[in-house]
Amino acid sequence: MKLDQSVPGGQPDLLKEYSQRSLLEALEIEQATVETFFKESLEEAFHIQQAMLPAGPLRLPAVEVRYKYRPAHIFSGDFLDYFPIGDSNSLGLYLGDVVGKGMPAALYAALAVGTLCGIHKRDESPDSVLEFLNRRLGVRNVGGRYCSVQYAVMDQKTCQLRFVNAGLNPRPILITAKGCRELGEGGFPCGMFHNVHYDVYSEQLKAGDIVLFSTDGLIEAQDAAGQPFGIERLLQASDASRGEPAEILLNKVFQSVDAFTGAELQRDDMTAAVIKLT
Repeated sequence: MKLDQSVPGGQPDLLKEYSQRSLLEALEIEQATVETFFKESLEEAFHIQQAMLPAGPLRLPAVEVRYKYRPAHIFSGDFLDYFPIGDSNSLGLYLGDVVGKGMPAALYAALAVGTLCGIHKRDESPDSVLEFLNRRLGVRNVGGRYCSVQYAVMDQKTCQLRFVNAGLNPRPILITAKGCRELGEGGFPCGMFHNVHYDVYSEQLKAGDIVLFSTDGLIEAQDAAGQPFGIERLLQASDASRGEPAEILLNKVFQSVDAFTGAELQRDDMTAAVIKLT
């Protein structure tokens, strides 16, 4: 039996229309499924990266450690942690910044954090820790990727701070009743060159002293004219808040950056941490 294809609305046309509609509906469902999966994956990845940050402030006898973290996008190349070192009297803090932005930088940051977490730190000098990190990142050989890191160790009994700086700018800032100044010098970022050695810098701290660690997102923040916030303004903002509790000091430093940039969009991740002797 031959179907009449000349009649409008004939069965073949109905089948064709139904097939096209079904295909479109299937594509819409598939697109919605992909979008949902992508959204859920981004949310999960975001929460995983948040879990790599400290859960909150660290309060130990005579010392407090706090941080403030503001990514420019969903994912960040900044990484940070602080912790008591075993059952010793020391605490450790590292702060890092991966070259680049977005998901690739966040993945490299996870690699750096995982490596740092796996390093045995008790009785290890700060330079040996970052030299190990540099070697491991070099073995991974992720083309064009490296990270700037500062790693500090403070003895709670002697209040002596020892730290190394693998290319992170600004350098740690010492905030005292007499004013503010940068500490130590820089060095090569981790993962850039093989067989790098780092210098260890030392500072004797006392009650009331604060050490500010921060990534370059603060000093490189720009105003409408394209001028950077800069190290001098960071020193001034730190000095203006030197008598404040650690949390308020961090908030005021970020507020100073925001006041300077005005309505300009944040272009880079901003992370800072303070060690305050009480």
